[in-house]
Amino acid sequence: MDMAEIIATRRTIDCVMQIDLNADVGESLGPWPMGDDAALIPLVTSVNVACGFHAGDPRTIERTVGLAVAAGASIGAHPGYPDLVGYGRRDLAMTPPDLEAAIVYQVGAVAAFARAAGAELRHVKPHGALYNRAAVDPETAAAIARAVRRCSADLVLVGLAGSELLRTGLDGGLRVAAEAFPDRAYERDGTLRSRSLPGAVLTDSATIAERAVRMVRDGAVMAVDGSAVSLRADTLCLHGDTPGAVEHVRAVRAALEAAGIAVRPVVR
Repeated sequence: MDMAEIIATRRTIDCVMQIDLNADVGESLGPWPMGDDAALIPLVTSVNVACGFHAGDPRTIERTVGLAVAAGASIGAHPGYPDLVGYGRRDLAMTPPDLEAAIVYQVGAVAAFARAAGAELRHVKPHGALYNRAAVDPETAAAIARAVRRCSADLVLVGLAGSELLRTGLDGGLRVAAEAFPDRAYERDGTLRSRSLPGAVLTDSATIAERAVRMVRDGAVMAVDGSAVSLRADTLCLHGDTPGAVEHVRAVRAALEAAGIAVRPVVR
């Protein structure tokens, strides 16, 4: 059974069209803030907490997990390349064993803070350049899937809808969740437009909300060349570091609810 069939079956069983809404959070570093997690986290159903390699630090992880617990949001780890200077958005050359160990290390850190707060880690979603590479590179995807399974076979692996990471995760016996991005531009092949190119990040709340509804209701998104890209998503991501992120999430939630789409966590 492929991802489209899994999602279609789930929606048929639930008899209600639904979607998870997630945000990448915990990306402040020491005294330097990034995003408005206190306002954002109560508006989403799942959070991906930076693990300290591309952003975040122990105190920020602890604080972010506390906000998620208070809001009742599902907690996930958001591991990336060891690249604080580049915010994890530079593709680094790491051997599979080094990458696998780095993922285990990062996931373990967030899991420990979650347990200390009386919660459990539910999912893992790679960050930035690592996420994009795992979407198309089997070797990278396999290293991530092995690392997640070593941490816990119960964790859900989150990746780009239709990606190599999801296929590899399923093959490795993991549960997976397909992700789509209303606030990011897509290429015609279903990959995300590089942030080095113009128009990669959308900033208009109304446009982002409209795309979110179409992704869930129609299973499609318009690519930068005007073509329609088919996708099936379990969860939609709004980036917490994008200016206006809180307003974007509010607009998306309102649009989804107006369209009769329930907002619920994909991992309970």
